[in-house]
Amino acid sequence: MKAKVPKGMPFEKALERLQEIVTELEDPQKGLERSLELFEEGVALSRYCRGKIEEIQKRVDVVLKETPDGFETEELDAEEDDDEGVP
Repeated sequence: MKAKVPKGMPFEKALERLQEIVTELEDPQKGLERSLELFEEGVALSRYCRGKIEEIQKRVDVVLKETPDGFETEELDAEEDDDEGVP
């Protein structure tokens, strides 16, 4: 069975449900079939959330490129790495 994300689901709701699924999967009392159903739903939600993030990132890139001040975009991971050595 392929899990589907409800059409028009807000990102925040999808992320909240994904967190609930993770908590449920940590319960060792779940049966194999139920665990598999939860896993499938979790993967679908994860892909949905990642797609939403990528969509928003593209929109941000467009806005920054259209700005006359010449803002530049950079990878979020690179920004985090720069802050690691700062006390």
